[in-house]
Amino acid sequence: MDKHLPRRQLRFFCALKTRSGFVILGCLLLFLPAAAQYKLNGYLSAQYENGQKESDFPEGTFGRVRAGLLFSGLAADIFTYDLEVRFKSESRLEIEEAWVGIAPSQSFELKLGFYLVPFGKYNTANRPYENPFIQTPLPQAALYPESWRDVGVLVDGKWGSMGYSVYLGNGLGEGRDLQDSQQFKDNNGDPAAGGRIFFTLSQGFEVGVSYYRGHYDDAGQRKLELRGADITWKSEAILLTYEYGKANLANPEGYERGAAEGHFVLASLTLGEFSPLVSYQTLVYNDPFHGEDPQDPLALVGIAKDISRWAVGLVFSPAPNFMFKVEYDFNKEAAVKLDNDIFLAQVSLLF
Repeated sequence: MDKHLPRRQLRFFCALKTRSGFVILGCLLLFLPAAAQYKLNGYLSAQYENGQKESDFPEGTFGRVRAGLLFSGLAADIFTYDLEVRFKSESRLEIEEAWVGIAPSQSFELKLGFYLVPFGKYNTANRPYENPFIQTPLPQAALYPESWRDVGVLVDGKWGSMGYSVYLGNGLGEGRDLQDSQQFKDNNGDPAAGGRIFFTLSQGFEVGVSYYRGHYDDAGQRKLELRGADITWKSEAILLTYEYGKANLANPEGYERGAAEGHFVLASLTLGEFSPLVSYQTLVYNDPFHGEDPQDPLALVGIAKDISRWAVGLVFSPAPNFMFKVEYDFNKEAAVKLDNDIFLAQVSLLF
């Protein structure tokens, strides 16, 4: 969405977008019975956040209520479809995914439409019931937009122990930072491309690499490149996850290149209905061109971040589709002492 649209046009666009989501939902519900096979699932979550005086929530607040409906199916044994509608707040409805596909075999499925970008593991599995953490890890929160989506074509499949995804889409645009770069139209006429390949080396052990490349400015002259790697080992009781991401941004003449790099490590142990966990996360983000001055939103003042976080938490899951989570984040910034640690609690349900 163009952030410079007049306020009246913004309200009209948001209302139109919400109505469009309900129209798609209604049409799908109308025609679902005619499909050969389909599934309908949903999820709900709500949380509480309370932090130290320099955090985003120094007074404590209930919020971040989220809900989603997921429709997926198979028609004529070859055609696939998927629609996910997500309420991202108490008043904001968005389409998370909406695509149709053709799947002649397990090794090849072609999808056309609106998809979650397969970069790393977290972006395509960021729903509350899919991961034990509440707060988005530092690298995933900074290197690309929340729930990074694109419009285009995606092909994925699996051969034996190898799986892959490749895509061509409109790509990311230019914003205050990488988190602010989500767009759904092509701003420069130059499609972006990327993909992820992974190998299941043994039961529960997976290694993957990701890549993305595209021009992000309106003139189509400056390149954005993202690289990632992920490792997961999961047994009946233990979960170990590592994700790495790096971004390189070409800036206008006279400015040095922008770069961001982050690491995320998670360890979790399941003891009956309880799963204690710990995570260490880092992010180094330097960009002399982008950034925002709080006093002047139109001013680009550069980005210089060197952040680390220790996070500890506990997940209580008395039923397979129910999770109650608590988490405490110890945040630290290089050369700056801030009282910005935060406590979070969340309940989530899949139905």
